[in-house]
Amino acid sequence: MNINIIAHELKDHSPFTAFGTVTGIVIMAAFIQFQIPRDISSTLFWTLHPLHVMVSALVTTAMYRMHSKGEIWRTLIVGYLGSVGIATLSDSLIPFAGEWLLDLPYRGIHLGFIEKWWLVNPLAFAGIALGYLKPKTKFSHAVHVFLSTWASLFHILMALGTSVDVVTTILVAVFLFLAVWIPCCTSDIVFPLLWIKKENGNDNRCHCANQGGIP
Repeated sequence: MNINIIAHELKDHSPFTAFGTVTGIVIMAAFIQFQIPRDISSTLFWTLHPLHVMVSALVTTAMYRMHSKGEIWRTLIVGYLGSVGIATLSDSLIPFAGEWLLDLPYRGIHLGFIEKWWLVNPLAFAGIALGYLKPKTKFSHAVHVFLSTWASLFHILMALGTSVDVVTTILVAVFLFLAVWIPCCTSDIVFPLLWIKKENGNDNRCHCANQGGIP
Protein backbone atom coordinates (compact mmCIF):
# COMPACT_ATOMS: atom_id res chain seq x y z
CA MET A 1 0.00 0.00 0.00
CA ASN A 2 1.86 3.10 -1.20
CA ILE A 3 1.91 6.60 0.25
CA ASN A 4 -0.23 8.00 -2.59
CA ILE A 5 -3.14 5.73 -1.70
CA ILE A 6 -2.85 6.62 1.99
CA ALA A 7 -2.77 10.34 1.15
CA HIS A 8 -5.79 9.95 -1.13
CA GLU A 9 -7.81 8.17 1.56
CA LEU A 10 -6.89 10.78 4.17
CA LYS A 11 -8.01 13.52 1.78
CA ASP A 12 -11.31 11.75 1.05
CA HIS A 13 -12.04 11.26 4.75
CA SER A 14 -11.19 14.81 5.86
CA PRO A 15 -14.68 16.29 5.14
CA PHE A 16 -16.34 13.73 7.44
CA THR A 17 -13.80 14.52 10.13
CA ALA A 18 -14.15 18.30 9.77
CA PHE A 19 -17.93 18.07 10.09
CA GLY A 20 -17.58 15.79 13.10
CA THR A 21 -15.24 18.34 14.70
CA VAL A 22 -17.82 21.10 14.20
CA THR A 23 -20.47 19.00 15.97
CA GLY A 24 -18.00 18.42 18.79
CA ILE A 25 -17.40 22.15 19.30
CA VAL A 26 -21.15 22.81 19.29
CA ILE A 27 -21.65 20.14 21.95
CA MET A 28 -18.78 21.55 24.01
CA ALA A 29 -20.28 25.05 23.84
CA ALA A 30 -23.66 23.69 24.99
CA PHE A 31 -22.09 21.80 27.91
CA ILE A 32 -20.24 24.91 29.07
CA GLN A 33 -23.23 27.21 28.56
CA PHE A 34 -25.60 25.01 30.56
CA GLN A 35 -23.01 24.05 33.19
CA ILE A 36 -23.51 20.34 32.61
CA PRO A 37 -21.67 18.33 35.31
CA ARG A 38 -18.44 16.52 34.52
CA ASP A 39 -20.07 13.26 35.63
CA ILE A 40 -22.27 13.41 32.52
CA SER A 41 -19.19 13.76 30.32
CA SER A 42 -17.65 10.77 32.08
CA THR A 43 -20.75 8.66 31.52
CA LEU A 44 -20.90 9.62 27.85
CA PHE A 45 -17.20 8.88 27.34
CA TRP A 46 -17.56 5.42 28.88
CA THR A 47 -20.55 4.80 26.60
CA LEU A 48 -19.11 6.09 23.33
CA HIS A 49 -15.55 4.79 23.68
CA PRO A 50 -16.58 1.11 24.01
CA LEU A 51 -19.02 1.52 21.10
CA HIS A 52 -16.22 3.09 19.05
CA VAL A 53 -13.98 0.13 19.84
CA MET A 54 -16.66 -2.34 18.70
CA VAL A 55 -17.34 -0.49 15.44
CA SER A 56 -13.63 -0.10 14.77
CA ALA A 57 -13.07 -3.83 15.39
CA LEU A 58 -15.88 -4.71 12.99
CA VAL A 59 -14.60 -2.42 10.22
CA THR A 60 -10.92 -3.32 10.62
CA THR A 61 -11.62 -7.06 10.71
CA ALA A 62 -14.00 -6.88 7.76
CA MET A 63 -11.48 -4.93 5.69
CA TYR A 64 -8.80 -7.50 6.47
CA ARG A 65 -11.11 -10.45 5.72
CA MET A 66 -12.20 -8.99 2.38
CA HIS A 67 -8.60 -8.87 1.18
CA SER A 68 -7.06 -11.87 2.90
CA LYS A 69 -7.58 -15.52 3.76
CA GLY A 70 -5.42 -15.21 6.87
CA GLU A 71 -5.71 -17.56 9.81
CA ILE A 72 -8.14 -16.83 12.64
CA TRP A 73 -5.33 -15.94 15.07
CA ARG A 74 -3.99 -13.40 12.61
CA THR A 75 -7.47 -11.92 12.16
CA LEU A 76 -7.80 -11.60 15.94
CA ILE A 77 -4.50 -9.73 16.18
CA VAL A 78 -5.38 -7.35 13.34
CA GLY A 79 -8.90 -6.76 14.67
CA TYR A 80 -7.81 -6.21 18.27
CA LEU A 81 -4.79 -4.00 17.67
CA GLY A 82 -6.58 -2.07 14.93
CA SER A 83 -9.52 -1.32 17.19
CA VAL A 84 -8.43 -1.21 20.83
CA GLY A 85 -4.97 0.15 20.05
CA ILE A 86 -6.02 2.84 17.61
CA ALA A 87 -9.28 3.76 19.39
CA THR A 88 -7.25 4.25 22.58
CA LEU A 89 -4.90 6.55 20.66
CA SER A 90 -7.84 8.45 19.18
CA ASP A 91 -10.15 8.67 22.20
CA SER A 92 -7.64 8.86 25.05
CA LEU A 93 -3.98 9.46 24.23
CA ILE A 94 -4.29 12.34 21.73
CA PRO A 95 -7.01 14.09 23.79
CA PHE A 96 -4.83 13.72 26.91
CA ALA A 97 -1.90 15.26 25.03
CA GLY A 98 -4.15 18.22 24.23
CA GLU A 99 -5.32 18.45 27.85
CA TRP A 100 -1.73 18.43 29.05
CA LEU A 101 -0.58 21.07 26.55
CA LEU A 102 -3.57 23.28 27.39
CA ASP A 103 -3.00 22.69 31.12
CA LEU A 104 -6.64 21.81 31.71
CA PRO A 105 -7.54 21.58 35.41
CA TYR A 106 -8.92 18.02 35.52
CA ARG A 107 -6.75 16.37 32.89
CA GLY A 108 -6.27 12.64 33.09
CA ILE A 109 -5.68 9.63 30.90
CA HIS A 110 -8.43 7.02 30.67
CA LEU A 111 -7.46 3.68 29.15
CA GLY A 112 -10.66 1.76 28.55
CA PHE A 113 -9.12 -1.65 27.87
CA ILE A 114 -7.55 -1.47 31.35
CA GLU A 115 -9.95 0.63 33.45
CA LYS A 116 -13.08 -1.06 32.10
CA TRP A 117 -11.53 -4.20 30.63
CA TRP A 118 -14.73 -6.16 31.33
CA LEU A 119 -16.64 -3.86 28.93
CA VAL A 120 -14.19 -2.70 26.26
CA ASN A 121 -12.45 -6.00 25.50
CA PRO A 122 -15.63 -8.12 25.09
CA LEU A 123 -17.06 -5.48 22.74
CA ALA A 124 -13.83 -5.54 20.74
CA PHE A 125 -14.09 -9.31 20.32
CA ALA A 126 -17.78 -8.99 19.44
CA GLY A 127 -16.83 -6.55 16.67
CA ILE A 128 -14.11 -8.90 15.46
CA ALA A 129 -16.59 -11.78 15.34
CA LEU A 130 -19.10 -9.74 13.32
CA GLY A 131 -16.41 -8.56 10.91
CA TYR A 132 -15.11 -12.10 10.51
CA LEU A 133 -18.51 -13.70 9.90
CA LYS A 134 -19.97 -10.92 7.73
CA PRO A 135 -17.04 -9.07 6.19
CA LYS A 136 -19.14 -7.37 3.50
CA THR A 137 -21.45 -5.66 5.98
CA LYS A 138 -21.76 -1.97 5.11
CA PHE A 139 -21.13 0.51 7.89
CA SER A 140 -21.25 4.27 7.47
CA HIS A 141 -17.88 5.91 7.94
CA ALA A 142 -19.72 9.01 9.19
CA VAL A 143 -21.07 7.02 12.16
CA HIS A 144 -17.54 5.82 12.97
CA VAL A 145 -16.23 9.38 12.78
CA PHE A 146 -18.96 10.74 15.04
CA LEU A 147 -18.38 8.03 17.65
CA SER A 148 -14.66 8.75 17.68
CA THR A 149 -15.11 12.54 17.69
CA TRP A 150 -17.59 12.53 20.54
CA ALA A 151 -15.60 10.01 22.60
CA SER A 152 -12.52 12.24 22.23
CA LEU A 153 -14.61 15.31 23.03
CA PHE A 154 -16.03 13.89 26.27
CA HIS A 155 -12.53 12.84 27.32
CA ILE A 156 -11.56 16.51 26.98
CA LEU A 157 -14.77 17.76 28.62
CA MET A 158 -13.93 15.68 31.70
CA ALA A 159 -10.74 17.74 31.96
CA LEU A 160 -12.26 21.19 31.36
CA GLY A 161 -13.08 23.77 33.98
CA THR A 162 -16.25 25.86 34.00
CA SER A 163 -15.25 28.13 31.12
CA VAL A 164 -12.91 28.30 28.13
CA ASP A 165 -11.57 31.14 26.00
CA VAL A 166 -11.52 31.41 22.22
CA VAL A 167 -7.92 30.21 21.87
CA THR A 168 -8.64 27.10 23.94
CA THR A 169 -11.74 26.38 21.85
CA ILE A 170 -9.75 26.61 18.62
CA LEU A 171 -7.01 24.35 19.97
CA VAL A 172 -9.57 21.82 21.21
CA ALA A 173 -11.01 21.77 17.68
CA VAL A 174 -7.54 21.09 16.25
CA PHE A 175 -6.94 18.22 18.67
CA LEU A 176 -10.39 16.77 17.95
CA PHE A 177 -9.68 16.79 14.22
CA LEU A 178 -6.27 15.18 14.62
CA ALA A 179 -7.57 12.65 17.15
CA VAL A 180 -10.08 11.36 14.62
CA TRP A 181 -8.71 11.97 11.13
CA ILE A 182 -5.47 10.00 11.07
CA PRO A 183 -6.32 7.24 13.62
CA CYS A 184 -9.75 6.43 12.13
CA CYS A 185 -8.45 6.27 8.58
CA THR A 186 -5.51 4.22 9.81
CA SER A 187 -7.78 1.81 11.68
CA ASP A 188 -10.29 1.40 8.85
CA ILE A 189 -7.94 1.24 5.89
CA VAL A 190 -4.20 1.49 6.37
CA PHE A 191 -3.65 -0.85 9.32
CA PRO A 192 -5.52 -3.93 8.00
CA LEU A 193 -4.09 -3.55 4.52
CA LEU A 194 -0.54 -3.31 5.85
CA TRP A 195 -0.97 -6.95 6.93
CA ILE A 196 -1.99 -8.07 3.49
CA LYS A 197 0.44 -9.00 0.78
CA LYS A 198 -0.54 -7.77 -2.66
CA GLU A 199 -1.85 -10.78 -4.54
CA ASN A 200 -2.25 -11.32 -8.27
CA GLY A 201 -1.56 -7.66 -8.99
CA ASN A 202 -4.82 -6.55 -7.32
CA ASP A 203 -5.04 -3.01 -5.95
CA ASN A 204 -5.92 -3.00 -2.25
CA ARG A 205 -7.42 0.44 -2.40
CA CYS A 206 -10.63 0.82 -0.45
CA HIS A 207 -12.62 3.62 -2.13
CA CYS A 208 -14.84 3.52 0.97
CA ALA A 209 -15.40 7.28 1.11
CA ASN A 210 -16.75 7.22 -2.43
CA GLN A 211 -19.02 4.27 -1.68
CA GLY A 212 -20.49 5.97 1.38
CA GLY A 213 -19.81 2.99 3.59
CA ILE A 214 -17.17 0.70 5.01
CA PRO A 215 -16.03 -1.79 3.94
